Amino acid sequence: MKAPRRLLTSVALVGAAVVALTGCIYNAIPDEKSTAPSRTPVIEGISPDLLPFYSQELTWESCEGADAGSYDCTTVRAPRDWDDPSAGELELALVRRAADSGSPAGSLLVNPGGPGASGYDLVADSAQFAVGSVLADAYDVVGFDPRGVGRSTPVACFDAAGTDAYFFDIPAAPRGTPEWEAELTARNEQFAAACEQNSDGILPFITTEFAARDMDLLRAVLGDEKLNYLGYSYGTFLGATYAKLYPDNVGRLVLDGAIDPSVPSLDVSTTQAVGFESALRAFMAACLEAEDCPFRGSVDEAMADLGTLLASVDASPLPAADGRRLGADALMTAVIAALYAEGNWPILRQALSQALAGDPETAFLLADFYYARTPAGEYEDNSSEAFRAYNCMDYPVENDPEAQAASTARLAAEAPTIAPYWEGVDACAVWPYPPTGTRGEITADGAAPMIVIGTTNDPATPYEWSVALAEQLASGVLITREGEGHTGFQKGSACVDTAVEAFFIEGTVPEDGLVCQ
Repeated sequence: MKAPRRLLTSVALVGAAVVALTGCIYNAIPDEKSTAPSRTPVIEGISPDLLPFYSQELTWESCEGADAGSYDCTTVRAPRDWDDPSAGELELALVRRAADSGSPAGSLLVNPGGPGASGYDLVADSAQFAVGSVLADAYDVVGFDPRGVGRSTPVACFDAAGTDAYFFDIPAAPRGTPEWEAELTARNEQFAAACEQNSDGILPFITTEFAARDMDLLRAVLGDEKLNYLGYSYGTFLGATYAKLYPDNVGRLVLDGAIDPSVPSLDVSTTQAVGFESALRAFMAACLEAEDCPFRGSVDEAMADLGTLLASVDASPLPAADGRRLGADALMTAVIAALYAEGNWPILRQALSQALAGDPETAFLLADFYYARTPAGEYEDNSSEAFRAYNCMDYPVENDPEAQAASTARLAAEAPTIAPYWEGVDACAVWPYPPTGTRGEITADGAAPMIVIGTTNDPATPYEWSVALAEQLASGVLITREGEGHTGFQKGSACVDTAVEAFFIEGTVPEDGLVCQ
């Protein structure tokens, strides 16, 4: 199921949506603010070929929707190819909520991760959820869809029916056989061809480097001398890349749930699997103490029973009311989706209890949230398509048999429950364009201090990656949250929240190595 590069799903896309099933509706916070005025673009030192973009005067309009009066929206023109600004344009969609104080400290850009998650939707649903009430009081909070994502010029691939088949159809050949690999490769070729056909030629330009250059354009046209930025999950890689490219323009950057930019894709995938196995064991330990837990015995025994369930549905998928069948891949997707936040554990217990009884409905509900699929079978956004586009361009292809063998051995030893459903064929091997990204440490010499937040049992971006990024950045400062779940800001730790807020509001840099409960 989880071939290398099926990585790094966003905090907002999964965490918020799944927790909503338990009764926590994040967008219920009322926001009632009028629109903010535009500011003069910052164009000092901009090269002549980029001036038509950096000198844009933005036209803000009230957004459509229930909270239309609270937010204003606009679009920004960006070079399609930053290496050749004359080669056409694409659009970036922005939403802004004015600071409650009425005297903003500037703009605060937010990215929820992915790659492929919508920062526009994150902020439009509730700016206070996106950054907290303290920061929403001080800053004009700006959500944006990176190139290729959502309301910006998008990557487009299959229609809803084709996407359903791609994600949920169960291969006819037995798992792990050459025929199975050939079937998956054929599907990946069809997906890649559809993306090439329907994306208006933008696929070679959907890279994190170009998205980071877009962020500097946004900074300038928003009228900010420096970039203030809060990036979650993949958003930490985007933010670190920005700091590498524009160290002098770094204002106050917080990178929460970090990715180590030096780690190749195979190691990223393997380490992430180990992280989810660790989170799954933590879930199982808590489950065994709950009355509604479907497992009994020790954690090891419960994990073995879950492995038996996965093998059972792999051999005999469970039919759902909508005609789909729940196999091991879809069930593992449901498990992964729920592990992003500890608050999701009750619904995971429910999904596993029902699956043991032959009912796949709640497991499909979790898997559908992972892929942003509605009960009607439509897809709310293009996050999965953009995810593939970015990763296939950002990560160099790896074809080292020894490295693959070492990865397989580590998975078997450190993630034995997840391992059988994690590896597969590399979907990026058939992408229409070769990758242009490189892997290496980011130091961002000369940049202002940047905070990196790591959570000790974060399944999606393991803690070791935050430690590594903080050490690489010449001005990196590490905050550790001891706990479960993905990312650390606004996750119940007053220690983390206070440090982040003081940094953004007052410029106070916390002690490097601060540990928070």
